[in-house]
Amino acid sequence: MSLLELRNVHTFYGKIHALKGISLRVEEGEVVTLIGSNGAGKSTTLKTISGITPAAEGNIILGKQEITQLKPDQIVGLGVIQSPEGRRIFGRLTVRENLEMGAFTRDDKAGIAQDLEYVFGLFPRLKERENQHGGTLSGGEQQMLAMGRALMAKPRILLLDEPSMGLAPLLVKSIFEIIKYLNEERHTTILLVEQNANVALQVAQRGYVLQSGHIIIADDAEVLAADPSIREAYLGGH
Repeated sequence: MSLLELRNVHTFYGKIHALKGISLRVEEGEVVTLIGSNGAGKSTTLKTISGITPAAEGNIILGKQEITQLKPDQIVGLGVIQSPEGRRIFGRLTVRENLEMGAFTRDDKAGIAQDLEYVFGLFPRLKERENQHGGTLSGGEQQMLAMGRALMAKPRILLLDEPSMGLAPLLVKSIFEIIKYLNEERHTTILLVEQNANVALQVAQRGYVLQSGHIIIADDAEVLAADPSIREAYLGGH
């Protein structure tokens, strides 16, 4: 059974029809990626799942529960946790305070302390800057902080929106090694939106290609990576 499933989901921004009947699934323990050009509907899909931009039609199911009409805070409470595009960290709070904000729905103090140490182990640079304000961090450090904050919520499924955006190649490599570790060693289920389709397809098991609010192709990641039309359109190859 799928952990997350979208069935014929339509989303609007005012009169703009952003998602036009999206259907996809994410099995427990998978990394699934959404690829496509800017404006294809990738980030809108994550916002719709999170309830930030509610679906106008269709169904979103988490496990056996319909979550389509739930409010964002209710969806977070069920373990659907998003690391948003642009990081959206709290610039005036310290690194530690940002991470603690990720655990605001939790009341297990011992578990929160344990997960804080886990995040610091995963991102040693955050530990070094524990008392530094988030707004003074580099772009790469802010991305680590955004992911760490999401992990503090103990996600049932982690929604990652453009984690490599604006980062140098070495940092992109580091971030994706962590994504791979989270999936393979911690069995974290991940739905990944990523402009850099090359790296996304390397860590994902399956992928969906979005174009103008439609899913035009869905297949195993290795099949998509080898498809000449996908390579030409999204992977910078022929």
